[in-house]
Amino acid sequence: MNNLANCYKKGEGTEKNLEKAFYWYQRAADKNHIKAMNNLANCYYNGEGTEKNLEIAFYWYQKAAENGDEEAMLNLANCHYIGKESEKNLEIAFYWYQKAAENGNIEAMYNLFICYKYGEGTEKNLEKAFYWCQKAAENGD
Repeated sequence: MNNLANCYKKGEGTEKNLEKAFYWYQRAADKNHIKAMNNLANCYYNGEGTEKNLEIAFYWYQKAAENGDEEAMLNLANCHYIGKESEKNLEIAFYWYQKAAENGNIEAMYNLFICYKYGEGTEKNLEKAFYWCQKAAENGD
């Protein structure tokens, strides 16, 4: 179901149809497909195939992140960092950036560098900032 939704979203082998992509992401997410949960959240966040709804997007990011999806962890951290449909909370953002980085997300590694460099959500620590900057760079950022 998630792969079929991806085909509709990208127009691969069929015409691009965001409404059908949304439909299949929803069906897959309802069956606890973790990647589909994040993809469904993206649909709600961006208003693709459905009305834009940040509250529902946040719900699905949270659910996917709690079930181990590193991309959803990053998206959830970003929501907390900027305060979209959640209270701006740098400590929670830091927590999810850390989880995502530990699961190999390069963007989260870079964001940890920023958090440590400026003391956002954690104590300022230039040694840890350097570590995460280097880790992100070594992984292609």
